[in-house]
Amino acid sequence: MTESFTLCIIIAMTDYSHSPRPHRRAGGPPLGPLAIVTLALTVAGIVTLIAGTGSAPAPFASPAEVAAWYAAHPTAIRIGALLQFGSAVPLGILTASVYARQLRLGVRVPGPVIGLFGGIAASIALATSALVTWTLSFPDALGSPDAVALLARFSFGLGGVAYATGLGLLIAGIAVPALILRFVPRWLAILGLVLGVAGELSFLSLALEPLQALLPIVRFGGGVWLIAVALLLPRSRPRRDPSDPRVEHRAEG
Repeated sequence: MTESFTLCIIIAMTDYSHSPRPHRRAGGPPLGPLAIVTLALTVAGIVTLIAGTGSAPAPFASPAEVAAWYAAHPTAIRIGALLQFGSAVPLGILTASVYARQLRLGVRVPGPVIGLFGGIAASIALATSALVTWTLSFPDALGSPDAVALLARFSFGLGGVAYATGLGLLIAGIAVPALILRFVPRWLAILGLVLGVAGELSFLSLALEPLQALLPIVRFGGGVWLIAVALLLPRSRPRRDPSDPRVEHRAEG
């Protein structure tokens, strides 16, 4: 399985920019299945935690309450962490593949690089959060409820705020060029901009607890949005009249 993921990454990062046939079908893994697998594993992880534990304590609950929750549900927490870590892998591959697709489509603005940074950051934050959560499924080894609560908040910061912020950058980095160059329907691109802004504003939830409501909106709404865009994003630019420079001008302007 690991070898298959590695092969997908190598294929996704292959440079096609020097191909003598610019309208040839783009290489790399299909975007749609990657986006679907990413969201499916995310939802499976959440469902596993809810089914196995009932409900998780609030991020700022007392150390005793947090430690008791982790001690009472180790198996469900480990499975949830496993699925969460698994969702980070196709997200990273999807990010690299979308970046390569945007370059092939002739997008020469900062958007693709911003999206690449955001997607990789989100993937790393999610994977790290999953590993911290897995560690917390062994609460006796941590020594005290205070240590459990501290790591739980760190995991929440990574898998909640850091993930949403990075995902917002990925979505915005796709949505802006897609809106300008009309790669996807206008309403879908605008929705992506709204989700991107919500992702960036989610960092305020570190101080303003009511804004934590933005986190599931970005996580699940962004996941559905990525699936839609992954299925609609064209593989290549349509052939244009050489005397019509409008599309290239937009892409490079």
